[in-house]
Parts: sequence; C-alpha cells; structure tokens
Amino acid sequence: MNLTVVLHQTRSPDNLGAVARVMANFGFSRLILSDPATYAFRSAERLAVKGDSVLDAMAVAQNLPEALKDCVYAVGTTSRTQIEGRVALTPEEAVARLADQSRRGRVALVMGGEQRGLSNEELAFCTDFLVIPTSEVQPSMNLAQATAVLLYLCSREGRKPAEAVAPVALEQQGAKMGTVRALGERMRQVMLEAQFLNPQAPEHILRELELSLLRAELTQREAELWLTAFKHVGRAMAGGKGTPGKGAPSRGPSQDG
Repeated sequence: MNLTVVLHQTRSPDNLGAVARVMANFGFSRLILSDPATYAFRSAERLAVKGDSVLDAMAVAQNLPEALKDCVYAVGTTSRTQIEGRVALTPEEAVARLADQSRRGRVALVMGGEQRGLSNEELAFCTDFLVIPTSEVQPSMNLAQATAVLLYLCSREGRKPAEAVAPVALEQQGAKMGTVRALGERMRQVMLEAQFLNPQAPEHILRELELSLLRAELTQREAELWLTAFKHVGRAMAGGKGTPGKGAPSRGPSQDG
C-alpha cells in the first residue's frame, strides 16, 4: 500500500516518537507533519525505538492541503460519528478503500492533533473520514494508540493476496489532490464572477464540489484538462466584461433560450 501518514497539528514529541515506532512496526515509512504545534523533533527520538529512519525522512507541511497535494485519496480520523452531509466509515471500510485507491497513486491516513482532533473544515480536505468504535466511558483514543490500530489494519490488508494488476499507465494515474485543489481555486474565481457562489460564504459549496471531483476518481490528465478549461473560461469572462464581442459573444435571444 502506497501510504502516507499525516499528523496534523501534533503537540507532543512523545506521541510523534511513538507514531514513528508504530510505523516501523508495520512497515510504513512516509510521515508528514502538517502545521505541527511542536518542533522539538529531537525529543521524539526517545520513544521512536527503531523508528529513527521514519523521523529522519519525515517532511513538514505548512497546512493540510500542502501535506495532501501529492495524494490521490485521503481518509481523516475523528471520534465524532455525526458530520452533516457525510457518513463515517468503519476502520475496515476505510482501510479497504485506502488499499483500492493506492492503485491510482499515493494515499494518506490523516490523524488530528491531541488537543481537538480534526475539525469539520479540516475533514473537508479529506475524501472520507473514519471513526474507531470505542466505549462511551472513554470515546477518545490517544494519537499513537489510534495510529497503531489503523496501521495494523493497513498492514493486514497489504498482506492479503492481490489480483494481478498491470502497472497503471501514466495517463491513467489518479488526479493529485493538489491539482484538484488548484482546480477548486480556479472554480472559485470563475463562479464568484458568475455570481454562482455567495461571496460572503463560498467555502461550503466549494468544498462539496471539490469532494465530488475527488470521488469521481479523475485521472491526473482529466483534472489538468478541467483546470485548463476553467482558466480559459475565466480569461474569456474577464476579457468580455462590458464589451460584447471581445472575448465573449453578446447575449442574444438565441443564447437565452
């Protein structure tokens, strides 16, 4: 499984070290810290028993979209089962999707910070989200413990006999989330100009549209074509402002109806 572990706003060097150890336990090596709340990385080595190589290769991103830009699919984690308009996956369902989507490119498991986990806004950057079922006595799990549960399942999924699948051709590789995000930003500009989005609160609709693009499983080439198309639409709209015939045709009766 071509898996990246993303830790968002991690505060504890001990948890960071424990996650590195767990990753070494189950054979995963790619770790990204997103907007970390601590830079005391050397302190993490104390608990990263035989996980030093994970820490040495670790990358740091300024925010969650940057951390996910090279991935084609991401699952966020939370202890909240009710999020408007979305359905939580079980850990088993999420891991199966990670394994399936990894045939298209790199996938990510996103873990929230110790203090508050992932907000709804942050989960909106993930294609899906999962909930680990726990007792009502203590519904929230420690970061490193939750990571251990999920990476064990990922490791077990990776050991299942796989069907023989031909290598994915370059033109069939999944759209990177960074490209879809760039497309979303271009869509924002065009749809604000077209008065489709509420300029005071465009994010909710925009995130829904971006999620629909991610779930459509576009190829990288298809996403780039959509991005190019919206760039041209935006230029045509800007060029045609107030000047019928310049960059855009005038609106005649035949176009209205």
